[in-house]
Amino acid sequence: QVQLVESGGGLVQAGGSLRLSCAASGRTFSRYAVGWFRQAPGKEREFVVGINWSGSTDYADSVKGRFTISRDNAKNTVYLQMNSLKPEDTAVYYCASTRLSFTTVVHTSGGQYDFWGQGTQVTVSS
Repeated sequence: QVQLVESGGGLVQAGGSLRLSCAASGRTFSRYAVGWFRQAPGKEREFVVGINWSGSTDYADSVKGRFTISRDNAKNTVYLQMNSLKPEDTAVYYCASTRLSFTTVVHTSGGQYDFWGQGTQVTVSS
């Protein structure tokens, strides 16, 4: 059974940084595409960043240059380093992974992911 568990959220002032973690169990995470999404109150879930099994990435324009996704295959974990945070980054952040392994496309739609974590709250104060 695949489980994804996010951690690392919290309250930070504008301009600050946080690092989110997405730890996987039940699979060798390095073989699968992973995406980070977020959902703010009253808004639809939106794509933040995705990474495929070989390390190719795609970022939403709103986070380019500020957020970085990375993998630690030894720890079966994907990270989201968030710098220069803004109040508009406030949201619940979710990681997701695909069912199929070794896919080359970096998925940007939530519907292309099969497994989801429970989310972690990020709040950026102004």
